[in-house]
Order: sequence, then structure tokens, then C-alpha cells
Amino acid sequence: MNIRLRCRCGKLQGEVDAARVAARAVCYCKDCQAFARFLKAENAVLDAAGGTEVEAAVPAALRFTEGLEHLACMSLSPKGIYRWYASCCNTPIGNTPRDPKMSYVGLVRTCLDAPDEGLDRALGRARFTANTGSATKPVQSTPVGAVLAVARIGMALAKARLGGGWRSNPFFDTAGAPIRAPRVLTREERAAVTP
Repeated sequence: MNIRLRCRCGKLQGEVDAARVAARAVCYCKDCQAFARFLKAENAVLDAAGGTEVEAAVPAALRFTEGLEHLACMSLSPKGIYRWYASCCNTPIGNTPRDPKMSYVGLVRTCLDAPDEGLDRALGRARFTANTGSATKPVQSTPVGAVLAVARIGMALAKARLGGGWRSNPFFDTAGAPIRAPRVLTREERAAVTP
């Protein structure tokens, strides 16, 4: 089953193979909160405790079908992960490591064009929580769920690395460079969006 990917204004579109989503999480880290603030999308992205729902997948699970010229990239620091978004309407798309051989994308729930019940049917209801120490309100940690999810994600990464599937990555070109030049925030810009 494919899940439709769509930015808020509809200019950037694609699809995600639900069978290749390894886990679901809600991340409360300060960097995910800063990314939402950078996009001025806190109300659309963050839950009441400052969490961002992320669907962990291999990049090969994602295919852009329209509006790729609107895909943009930023990083909160010179060595930070790449954070991808639709420049047309500031919809967050996902997070990737800087090295495409680490075949991972954390798709931000906001870009998935499906009702919650549809995502639960396609991906399962279980979500683990991460970085709960940065939550703005008390949230329950899920240590067992996190261990199981990390194991599933690790297996997917290893399979992509050993089988060569890491090369199929819509965020990087064949030479391993990001398809969009990342905008790296200055210290001042990062301080302005960091909680």
C-alpha cells in the first residue's frame, strides 16, 4: 500500500511504500522543535508537549511525483542532519543523515496525506517516544518500544547498505551529494529558533 505524500499547498507530491516504513515515533528533541520553529509551523507539526511524529523508513520507500523543484534542505549546524521541506509552503518532509549510505529518512507526519486512522491501518498504531527529556510537558517514555523500533530500523539500514539499496535515495544524487544545497543556520539563527 502506498501513502500519499503532499505538502500543504499541494505543489510537492509523492508517495511512500508503507511496507518499507520500519517504525513510528514521536520525537521531543530540541532540534525537531527548532525545525518546526524555523518553518513557522509549530502549530501544524508539534503536539501539545512539543513532539514531532516521525515515520522511520528507508529513502527508497519514497518517490516524488510532482514539484521536486520545491524541495529544499536546511541544517541546524554545520554537522547536523539534513532537514528537508517544501519551500513553497514550509511543510516539513523529513530528516536524513548527511551520508546517503546511512539509508534512513524520518518522514514528518505533517507531509503524509492520510487521516490518522488510515496511517494506523497502514503502519500500525504503535509509536515509541524519543528524547522525552526535552518535552514541554510530561510524557511517558517507551523504552521497550524504542529498543524494538531501533532494532527494526537497524535491520532496514543494514539490508540497504549490504544490498546496495542505499543508492536509491531521492534526496541525494548518484555522487552522494544532496540534490539541494543545504542552508546551514548561523549560531544566531539557530539560537532564535531553539527553545
